[in-house]
Amino acid sequence: MRRFTTVLLALVFVAAAVGIAQAADKFAYIDLSRVFSEYKKTKTYDKALSDREKKYTDERDKRVNEIKQFEDKMNLLSEKNKEAKKQELEKKVKDFQEYDRLQQTDLRKEQDEKMKDILKDIEDAVQAYSKKEGYTMVFNDRVLVFQDKRLDITDEVMKILDKNK
Repeated sequence: MRRFTTVLLALVFVAAAVGIAQAADKFAYIDLSRVFSEYKKTKTYDKALSDREKKYTDERDKRVNEIKQFEDKMNLLSEKNKEAKKQELEKKVKDFQEYDRLQQTDLRKEQDEKMKDILKDIEDAVQAYSKKEGYTMVFNDRVLVFQDKRLDITDEVMKILDKNK
């Protein structure tokens, strides 16, 4: 009886090991940076953010020039009149610094939100393709020391993303 139990446990162990090996034998990788940069939504978001950043830069330059002009006019004044205008200049500089900080924060926040949105789309596409094709694991190509190009599913994921757009 003891021998039967030992043989049975050995068979269960071997069957489990074979099952695990078979279940985990379908791997792939994806060139995440390529998918991210070639994804149409990335290009659309980049254009929108670039346009918004241009508006911000133009407004920022305009405000900097106004402050410089104010300083130039102040330098032409007498010392008594300079003192009177000094507070006004300090207020303009403080307002500019606050505007600049808020705009940069908003741009970074928007960029982060867009990036998360894009990465979520990519993750969803990878999951859909992986489930459909029976992949157990999909890796980012940057973490692999060596990859067999036959395991690259980047093009298939790009097709899914392009179709969903």
